[in-house]
Amino acid sequence: MITQIIGRLVEKSPTHVVIDCQGIGYEVNISLHTFSQLGEDENIKLFTHLQIREDSHTLFGFFTPIERSVFRLLISVSGIGASIARTMLSSLEPQQIQRAIVTEDLNTIKSVKGIGLKTAQRVLIELKDKMMNLFEGEEIQSFANNTIKEEALSALEVLGYPRKQSEKVIDNIIQSAPESSLEELIKAALNKF
Repeated sequence: MITQIIGRLVEKSPTHVVIDCQGIGYEVNISLHTFSQLGEDENIKLFTHLQIREDSHTLFGFFTPIERSVFRLLISVSGIGASIARTMLSSLEPQQIQRAIVTEDLNTIKSVKGIGLKTAQRVLIELKDKMMNLFEGEEIQSFANNTIKEEALSALEVLGYPRKQSEKVIDNIIQSAPESSLEELIKAALNKF
């Protein structure tokens, strides 16, 4: 298994790069996310996934190990091949995909070209626990805060407060007290109006 490539960037396009490693040029398929991360530096390092089929050996390259991990989890789901996984990573950042799966945001997953309702549901069911394992404690907390934030915003909207104004207030409260529960967040926000 080829797990990473370090070499000289010979060719760069939004869908693939060619990396020269001591005279051998490797064509590596990339996502738009990885493409946007590549600077003008001639020497690069990509984390790779090698897909072996009867008719081809295809390398996929990723700027970070977390993007590669998300890709590998996505292709483990029935109905999602390497092409759709790469499209997902081109449409959404790895953290957005993780957040959508962890918070069970079906619409975000469904918004990717090539993914229908049943496949999106399968992704959420099969990958929620696995995506949680990719996180460190801090990142899980920030996702919990995002869920709490959304619930607090919904509650304030029901109470008649404008969403934009509520969002500013809630963001300030989360910054000053990131461990706030939903109830504490809503109470603090009501005191700020």
